[in-house]
Amino acid sequence: MSPLTDTRPLREELEKALPERPFTVRLWDGTTIPSTNGNGGPTFTVRSRRALAHMLRAPGQLGLGRAYVAGDIDVDDFMAVMKVIDSWDAPPIERATKLRLAGAAIRAMGVTSFPRVPKAELKQSGKLHSKERDAKAIQHHYDVGNRFFELFLDESMTYSCAVFRDEVGGLTPPGPPAAPGRSEVTLEQAQDAKRELVCQKLALKEGDRVLDVGCGWGAFAIHAASRHGADVVGITISKEQAVLARKRVADAGLSDKIEIRDMDYRDVAGERFDAIASIGMVEHVGENRIDLYARQLASLLKPGGRLLNHGISRLRHTDPPPGSFNDRYVFPDGETLQLSRVQLALERAGFITHHVEGFPQDYAETLRHWYENLDRHLPEAERIAGPERLRVWRLYLRAARNAFLNGTLSVYQIRASLPS
Repeated sequence: MSPLTDTRPLREELEKALPERPFTVRLWDGTTIPSTNGNGGPTFTVRSRRALAHMLRAPGQLGLGRAYVAGDIDVDDFMAVMKVIDSWDAPPIERATKLRLAGAAIRAMGVTSFPRVPKAELKQSGKLHSKERDAKAIQHHYDVGNRFFELFLDESMTYSCAVFRDEVGGLTPPGPPAAPGRSEVTLEQAQDAKRELVCQKLALKEGDRVLDVGCGWGAFAIHAASRHGADVVGITISKEQAVLARKRVADAGLSDKIEIRDMDYRDVAGERFDAIASIGMVEHVGENRIDLYARQLASLLKPGGRLLNHGISRLRHTDPPPGSFNDRYVFPDGETLQLSRVQLALERAGFITHHVEGFPQDYAETLRHWYENLDRHLPEAERIAGPERLRVWRLYLRAARNAFLNGTLSVYQIRASLPS
């Protein structure tokens, strides 16, 4: 090895900085920094010197994320990594140690230029949660291609938490119990149960006019119209979603009952609805728009109108918001507000809350189905989305599941109404 690219100082400095390591690091030259855990733990493979360049250019989560997305760092076991994140208390690293690590990384990296930022990264600009910026964020997450989502969602294309629990719809089949942490209810059954649960909570009946905020590919609108006789207006700011949603509505023979609009929720005006379903959309609204969101929904309901708000919430007020990797690669500008903040906005807008229900285990099970489905279609998924986006999604779906299992996130349905 050339003396200009020596990994030994980097390995030594990492071993000093992290005396207890429940993981192994394997470098591109075949050398390793072994785990100090008797069980070994996951192995991080640094495939290229470019990984160090990414982390020197953007120290912390963003540089590490860029190296992973670019394929310069890989891991052998995603779920083992999640366990490390939950259980490992990383020691604080002093400034002097950081400087030594940086110097050792430069020695290991040698003479090389900084690599490009992965194409899958989005750095937003403009006013936070303006219509224009929200449209770009939604496009980044959802407009990967409808076929990509078809690879891991159920046939109904429902992209939100399914409901697997026994008491909903009597879905648990007879026979021996499922393995721990798994359900024998199919994803299709559980998503059907979720949509029906929303319809029941909204007490939908023939002729009710319903607004479906963030309608996705039209699954809830089709369910509400075909099974409950509702007349539905679905809105989305994802153009690709709107195109496929209209086709699915037409194929179901429901074009006379359902209208799909390419529209921001803030642009709906001069109309009144009997009920509103907002399923998996409030996460995109933001702290600085949540009160406007609640007032807007209230303005669109008739007196006595019903609301079902379904969204992800952060559980601990002490937890920081999602970091730079999530913001640039997964959900740009996404904000999972605490349940209390959403409730406050609804109360300020005049809503009366009747029922709140959490589904964290159901979402964990939903996400398990999604990433297992995606893993069964990796070659086609990579062809559609490209290797960078696919790496983002494989990590994101697992990390999200872990957050629902470890008590970081939950998902809540709030049933509320306006006074008559």
